[in-house]
Amino acid sequence: MKIHLKKFVLGQVTLMFALACFALAPLIHAQCPQICDDNMNTALGDDALVNNTSGTGDTAIGASALTSNTTAFSNTATGSRALLSNTIGSENTAIGESALASNINGGDNTASGHSALQFNTSGNENTAVGADALVYNTTGNFNTATGVLALLNNTTAYYNTAAGYSALTSNTTGSDNTATGALALILNKTGSNNTATGVNALFDNSVGNNNTGTGVGALVSNWRGSNNTANGVDALSSNTTGSRNVAEGIDALTNNTTGSGNIALGEGSR
Repeated sequence: MKIHLKKFVLGQVTLMFALACFALAPLIHAQCPQICDDNMNTALGDDALVNNTSGTGDTAIGASALTSNTTAFSNTATGSRALLSNTIGSENTAIGESALASNINGGDNTASGHSALQFNTSGNENTAVGADALVYNTTGNFNTATGVLALLNNTTAYYNTAAGYSALTSNTTGSDNTATGALALILNKTGSNNTATGVNALFDNSVGNNNTGTGVGALVSNWRGSNNTANGVDALSSNTTGSRNVAEGIDALTNNTTGSGNIALGEGSR
C-alpha cells in the first residue's frame, strides 16, 4: 500500500513538472511572409503582393493586401484585403480592412477606414476618410467623402464633397454637390449642384437641383424644389416643391411649402 502511494505521489510531481515546463516554453508563431525586392516593393502578410511582376514602389501590409497587383506602381495598402483586386491602378492609398478592395485600374485614390471605397473599380482621384465612406463608388471621379457613411451609395457621380456623418449617403448619380454637416443632403439621389451647410440641411432633397441651404435645418423638407436659397436656421424648412425662393434669416419663409418666386429677408419673415 505504501509502495502504491509513493508511485502515485511521484506521478503527480512528474505531471506538475511537465505542465510547468510547457507553460514556460516560448510560443511558436507561424512565419509571416515578407518581400523586399530591388524594385522598391515591400510586403508583409500572407499573399501580400504575391502576384506582382513588374510593379515598383508598392507597399502591402496585411493578408492579401495588393495580392492581384501585377504592373501597377506606387500603391500603399495597409490592412487585410486592402487593394485586393488592384492589377494596374497606380498611386492609390488604402488604409483599413477591405479599403479599395475591388479597385482594378483606378488611380490616385485615397481610402482610409474599414471598407472605404471598397467597390471602386476604375474611379479616379477619389478621397474617402471614414468607415464605409464612398463604399459603393464604382466609376465616379473626383469625389471627397469625410465621415462615416459619407457618400455611401455614390456609384458613378463626380465632383461631390461630403463632410460629416452620413452626409450625401444616399447619393447615387447626382454630381457637383457639397454637403457639410451630419445628415446634410442625406437623401439626395440624383439632384445636382446643391450646397448644404449645417446639420440636417437639405435633408429630404432627392431630385432638386441648384439649391443652397446654410444653417441647421435649412431647406430640410425640400425634395424636388430647385433654385432655392435659404440662409439661417430653419429657413425655408417646410418647403417641399417650391422653387426660386430666397429666405434670409432664422425661420425665414418657414411656412412655405409649394410656393415659388418668394423673397423673405429677416428673422421670421414670411
